[in-house]
Amino acid sequence: MSFTVEERGKPNSLDYRMFFKNAEGKYISPFHDIPIYADESQNIFHVVVEVPRWTNAKMEIATKDLLNPIKQDVKKGKLRYVANVFPHKGYIWNYGAIPQTWEDPAHKDEDTGCCGDNDPIDVCEIGSKVCSRGDVIKVKVLGILAMIDEGETDWKAIAINVEDPEANDFNNIADVQRLKPGYLEATVNWFKRYKVPDGKPENRFAFNEEFKDKDFAIEVIKSTHNFWKALISKQTSAGELNCKNTCFSASDSPYYCSADEANSAVCQTCPFGKEEPIPTSVDKWFYC
Repeated sequence: MSFTVEERGKPNSLDYRMFFKNAEGKYISPFHDIPIYADESQNIFHVVVEVPRWTNAKMEIATKDLLNPIKQDVKKGKLRYVANVFPHKGYIWNYGAIPQTWEDPAHKDEDTGCCGDNDPIDVCEIGSKVCSRGDVIKVKVLGILAMIDEGETDWKAIAINVEDPEANDFNNIADVQRLKPGYLEATVNWFKRYKVPDGKPENRFAFNEEFKDKDFAIEVIKSTHNFWKALISKQTSAGELNCKNTCFSASDSPYYCSADEANSAVCQTCPFGKEEPIPTSVDKWFYC
């Protein structure tokens, strides 16, 4: 199973979008149409890479837009970049999301005591390769961190690309602690403080900031997949989410989007153009 991307608009601008296509060249939603599993029997999951390691642009699957392209988050009319909180430059992993998952904002998690954040489940991929935006990779999940972001449960799964040269050495969260000492502590510190330069308080975590193991993580992912199934079948209110998809037949999902509708939606966006410069302020360092 392979996927390609089509960029529209100018990179580093408000009109930039990255749309996804399947092997047949058909537009798809990375939220709804890419399968959660690359190999269900081995618990190998697909991850859509939104933010490559060491970059600052806060790119994300646009859950409220038709076809859910990747675009840059906007705050007060300006493109959003995460701050460099010393000693970290941008994101310290390849950051992305598992398709066909959804953290239901109406469901209060019994472990965290908070409801979901209304997004697909986030993944920090810790392999050696710096991925590209829009890559769809296959990962082994190793563990998970329960972040509480402004009162919402925001799970952060830790995973490694199965094609990474060291993938065979990593099978659970304890392997990360043993083979990449300091990485998990840095991950907690990153998530705790990345919003502080914006004037927000530190984020907090369930389980005393401890990572839960692989089995726990997989059960969390499976539960969010079930929430997504309820969402896509209209058993749960979608609210502002756009659940249109092109791979489910009209009889399987009430949100079916025809190829003509998908093509029209992409054509209405700006053609791909020369990238805009990144503001120099993005290079500033913050010390917390």
